[in-house]
Amino acid sequence: MKKNIFSKRYLKETFIEGGLLMAALFSVFITISIVIILAYESYGFFKAVPLKDFLTGTQWTPLFAEPRFGILPLVAGTLLTTLIALIVALPLGMLVAVYLSEYAPHKLREIIKPVLELLAAVPTVVYGYFALSFLTPILQKFLPDLSGFNALSPGIIMGIMIIPYVSSVSEDAMIAVPMHIREGSYAMGATKLQTAFKVVIPSAFSGIAAAFIIGISRAIGETMVVSIAAGGMPNLTINPLEAVQTLTAYIVQVSLGDVPHGTVEYKTIFAAGMTLFLMTLGFNLLGFWLRKRIREVY
Repeated sequence: MKKNIFSKRYLKETFIEGGLLMAALFSVFITISIVIILAYESYGFFKAVPLKDFLTGTQWTPLFAEPRFGILPLVAGTLLTTLIALIVALPLGMLVAVYLSEYAPHKLREIIKPVLELLAAVPTVVYGYFALSFLTPILQKFLPDLSGFNALSPGIIMGIMIIPYVSSVSEDAMIAVPMHIREGSYAMGATKLQTAFKVVIPSAFSGIAAAFIIGISRAIGETMVVSIAAGGMPNLTINPLEAVQTLTAYIVQVSLGDVPHGTVEYKTIFAAGMTLFLMTLGFNLLGFWLRKRIREVY
């Protein structure tokens, strides 16, 4: 009888372990498949367009009569809107996380956190039209040189969008810091604010770094807000008052179906996608490296 029980339990554990393994392998398979498709299609593009021209060109006009394939305007637009979003989201997200983890009563935290996370549930197309029809006219009252389509307005809205990601993950990391670390800081005479910024945040930096990485990746990969409100104009500029086009916005433009399948112009979306993938990968690797260095320090 005992052998049968142990045998059934072993089979059940083996089945569950196999299911979990298949789920993990499936995720890896999907990721590898995406990379392979991007690399294969990008290879077809780079057979027609020199890599040097692609990386160093300052004009991106693949759909014009005289096409130019310099990716720098799209990269500049992506980085500009992402930088604006991070300037908005990282400080505000961290302040929200500090308040929720160190100051807010438990009942109030249970109310504020779900309400804050509702921002992530709003469709991005709504954010895009909100930036275009509401925020841009307000900004134009203070910035007369601001064009109807610009990088500033969608950048600010993207920052508001990713505040829930930054604050929620950061707050979870700060809550996980053991209480005796806080008590040791209080025993040394530190105030709650000093403890939060000089003890809790360094102790939770591993999770906070993960929150920053999520925020950066979310901002880089945003599509609809920049497609609607940024202007769709490949422009090599660092001026947030001008119209720009991001990598994701260009991919949307070409994917509408006006470009014949299999042409060099069509394959530009895979080259842009590979560039976007490498940028996101680079930021993730940088975040992991910073997290490792901070762990060594503290």
